[in-house]
Amino acid sequence: MTQLEDALNGKITDAMKQVAEYEGMIGEEIRAGVATGEIVIPKNINHDFKARGVGKGLKTKINANIGTSPSHFNLDEELKKLDVAVDAGADAVMDLSTGGDISLILKKILEHSKVMIGTVPVYKSVSKKFLEGKASTELTVDEIFDEIENQAKIGVDFVTVHCGITRQTVNVLKNSNRLMGIVSRGGSLMTEWILVNEKENPLYEYYDRLLDIARKYDVTLSLGDGLRPGTICDAEDRAQICELVVLGELAQTARKAGVQVMIEGPGHVPLNRIAADMKLQKRLCGNAPYYVLGPLPTDIAPGYDHIVSAIGGAIAAANGADFLCYVTPAEHLSLPTIDDVREGVIASKIAAHIGDIEKGIKGAWERNEKMSHARKRFDWKTMFELSIDPVKACRIRNSSEDKNRDVCTMCGDMCALKTYERAMTNPSLHKK
Repeated sequence: MTQLEDALNGKITDAMKQVAEYEGMIGEEIRAGVATGEIVIPKNINHDFKARGVGKGLKTKINANIGTSPSHFNLDEELKKLDVAVDAGADAVMDLSTGGDISLILKKILEHSKVMIGTVPVYKSVSKKFLEGKASTELTVDEIFDEIENQAKIGVDFVTVHCGITRQTVNVLKNSNRLMGIVSRGGSLMTEWILVNEKENPLYEYYDRLLDIARKYDVTLSLGDGLRPGTICDAEDRAQICELVVLGELAQTARKAGVQVMIEGPGHVPLNRIAADMKLQKRLCGNAPYYVLGPLPTDIAPGYDHIVSAIGGAIAAANGADFLCYVTPAEHLSLPTIDDVREGVIASKIAAHIGDIEKGIKGAWERNEKMSHARKRFDWKTMFELSIDPVKACRIRNSSEDKNRDVCTMCGDMCALKTYERAMTNPSLHKK
């Protein structure tokens, strides 16, 4: 039985209890959300870790992408990235490896992980073909589904599958005036397969086969946005919306089959369209959890795209996004380093928290209020404990010349809080 099937049958599972405890809610609230499909709990039956939920009424979650490339692959480095991401607060990690011993890398990541793990199975399928000296378009239907089942069998909790790339949506794309075409790796691979083979996308045509695998292992489907905009100039064009309509239909079909599902969302979106985009997805996809990359509201900040993403992510989370895929300073430039991974997670955590305040998520406002009280008291220990990145906050404080005084070096003896306190408590200033 999947989490969704159990929820529909009125059962509160151990995973639901773990989610409820983490969120400060009761099990029945989680069960009800899972039953409607508004909450998913990505947890493969073969993967043991403390479950986290994604969806309506829950804290906005963060995913960190790691993984090798054909030009750079080191297992130890990827495991360090995994640890750094989780320590910084990531709720999930996706292994997007395409270089080195991909099978071993995924196996070790699953064994090592304390959080849910996601993949894009077609990456491995295509990588195998490349090693054989063949083209990605030579993939057979069985090879595509066999890889998905292999990954489900060893414990992958959620998989990105580009089912919305269909002959219809590709035709819409061909007749559009997009500036950047397709920027999704999986989306471009499936598009090429369709055009070269002159056949329908197997993930769409044989969707029932995909659902059978997902249901067997309780793998959550993350319906990929293969036609997401790669520039704000392409945001919300016909191709993107056409795919989103297809994903909404597929999400409904998955729920009826007892399979948990979430929807992946756009990359580059102008600031004034982000809120509407979140609401459109919820409406078209039956309030399925929304998993967004960024979004990025400008295209001209390479090296700082984690900041751009945090700006867009905060607005997205405030308007209904449930799951933010981090963006690192290396986005659009190179494979992220270990330090980049940490910076990306922290930036997304900030965005998620800002969104949670706006959504009224339990504990979000209270955490800010506690921080303000701690600052008023010069309670540095509590300030560090409440901060999103206590390691950096503590390091900066300890490097200050005034680290042993209840002031910060910026204000020193002109501390506004102390000046205010003197002004309010000095009897001579309050004589009538």
